[in-house]
Amino acid sequence: MTDLLTTPFGPEATAAEVLAGVDLHGRHYVVTGGASGIGLETVRALSGAGADVTIGVRDCERALSATAGAAGTNGGSITVRPLDLGDLDSVLLFAAEQDGPVHGVVANAGIMALPEKRTSGAGWEMQLATNYLGHFALLLGLRDHLFAAEGARVVTVSSTAHLRSPFHFEDPNFAVRPYDRWGAYAQSKTADVLLAAGIADRWRDYGVRANSLMPGWITTRLQRHLDEDTLRAMGALDSDGNRIEQDFFKTPAQGAATSALLVASPLVEGVTGRYFEDNQEAEQLEDGAGHDRGVARYAVDAENAEQLWSLGSAALR
Repeated sequence: MTDLLTTPFGPEATAAEVLAGVDLHGRHYVVTGGASGIGLETVRALSGAGADVTIGVRDCERALSATAGAAGTNGGSITVRPLDLGDLDSVLLFAAEQDGPVHGVVANAGIMALPEKRTSGAGWEMQLATNYLGHFALLLGLRDHLFAAEGARVVTVSSTAHLRSPFHFEDPNFAVRPYDRWGAYAQSKTADVLLAAGIADRWRDYGVRANSLMPGWITTRLQRHLDEDTLRAMGALDSDGNRIEQDFFKTPAQGAATSALLVASPLVEGVTGRYFEDNQEAEQLEDGAGHDRGVARYAVDAENAEQLWSLGSAALR
């Protein structure tokens, strides 16, 4: 394996710090889930560097309120448009309304640990449908716009949860297996890494570069489906139900740093098919079991990426 790529930015760097001095005027980016948390901080950093950013969200009113004034004074702009990743018609409409080159997409939106099994209109388990299939459909819909940019970047936001589960091709939607909220989430995050790996391979000759990442532990709306007992066990609540910020927790601005790095920094120009954490390329592991850092080999395996691409394509027919 080649030497791991390193950058001068550590785990406490913010998205704005990563893009300080980077000129993104004339560039257009799409960020899903950009109304809160690390998505919002990614949008702020990109627009603050002069980029035009389109946010895809389910709640446009909340997004407009959250981003009011966020573009700053550097000439960047923010546009909010409706997007429900669990609804393929919504995804196709969003992509069809895109105009002009897209220089980067940050597949940031997601849901986590739904307590009960839910399925999308396409019949997929909802976490997999939202975190993976919706983004897969979106990127296919934006493909020509990415090609037109002649050097576009795709970033998929994954998680260390991917270390807990490979992709279960034999039963991805828990039709046979008992539904497990964390198993479903972990599988969807493995799918996000495989999505970046698939794009890196398939679209390389069209100038598109794709990477995935672990943003770190950040207290955001992603945890909205977790009860107090679960949050307490994770160290996010004290015995009285008050939020705790552990030493290893990041702020949303710090959690967005690796997304900003991969989608727009010149430090990773031409880099593709890799997985990052804390602004550095992560070590590849034979298996995820027993690890809380690095990327499992099954999540970057070319055959797995190809098989998942075929599975996703079949769902969109």
